[in-house]
Amino acid sequence: MAGIYLHIPFCKQACTYCNFHFSTTLVAKDQMVLALGRELELRRDFLKGERIDSIYLGGGTPSLLGASELNFIFEEIVRLFEVSPDAEITLEANPDDLSAQYLDQLRDTQINRLSVGIQSFFEEDLRAMNRAHNSAEARECLDRIRVRGFHNFSIDLIYGMPTLNQERWESNLAELNRYEVPHVSCYALTVEPGTALHHQIAKGEVTMVRDEKMVAHFKTLVDFAQANGLQHYEISNLAKPKKLAVHNRNYWFGATYLGIGPSAHSFDGMHRSWNVAHNHQYLKSIDEGLPFHESETLSDRDQYNEYVLTRLRTMWGCSVNDVNKWGAAVCRHFYELIQPFVKSGHVLQKGEIYQLTTEGMLIADHISKELFLT
Repeated sequence: MAGIYLHIPFCKQACTYCNFHFSTTLVAKDQMVLALGRELELRRDFLKGERIDSIYLGGGTPSLLGASELNFIFEEIVRLFEVSPDAEITLEANPDDLSAQYLDQLRDTQINRLSVGIQSFFEEDLRAMNRAHNSAEARECLDRIRVRGFHNFSIDLIYGMPTLNQERWESNLAELNRYEVPHVSCYALTVEPGTALHHQIAKGEVTMVRDEKMVAHFKTLVDFAQANGLQHYEISNLAKPKKLAVHNRNYWFGATYLGIGPSAHSFDGMHRSWNVAHNHQYLKSIDEGLPFHESETLSDRDQYNEYVLTRLRTMWGCSVNDVNKWGAAVCRHFYELIQPFVKSGHVLQKGEIYQLTTEGMLIADHISKELFLT
């Protein structure tokens, strides 16, 4: 199975923490939609006839697209690729865009899953992040989603914010039960260079939380998942049984995916490519038939390192049988370097499988780096 990711590079305003590629100028939106269709045509052979089981519109803010624009994109995909009848088709959306009218329009498209950027149900947190919606809109949109027939959806929450105390974090998690949320992505606030948050911290306007608070928030999340029957299937992703995101699972299992739009990445197991992260340059290149992406061939070392980085984060863990495909020497390297983490309680060994414990999840990047081939 394979996937298609489409990057919609427009937002109403910039969130303080975001370092994804986007523009708050929407004048080129119509031209961009046509260019996405053109890129789909140009790269129709990339997936080599693999059937698509996931289509994901991310951004940016894909919910800025209307039904006619979405239908144009889907018509092009169906014309050019083989799409599974039960493919997961996800639209990232901001709560303030999900009016009753817009949800009704979405029902006339191929969208069958929503990913809603709630981030927090508290006004102070939303203002600190410069989100376009307020706490009332966060709640109202979740009520409307179910009424309008969207039962497969996910929400995003952020923890570790300076304005978010333990009580508020527990309250945010409690809302998952209230709204019967089937899937949630919970991210620790990170400070990315060049973002407004980075500048605020540099000027002393914002003080980041202590590691102890971040750890407490994460452990609360782990306890909540266990108490409420959620599968903690990746460090930042939790879901009710049978509601795991196909898009996410494909990525962590190294499935082929085609990335369309400015800054989008593509992967076929052996090669990775990435589109230019500049709207005007992307549009000009598509229009004039100029190169709009770069690529690299992944070495065996790169492939092994990516396997460790992605799979170790999941509940499926790393398998010695998988590592064996890179040879006996790599397998010995993996086994010898992971044993100290097994002994320290950061990694759990179950036969041929190695999984992170809760303590291991807290230092996942460090463990992966220690296992890498250099």
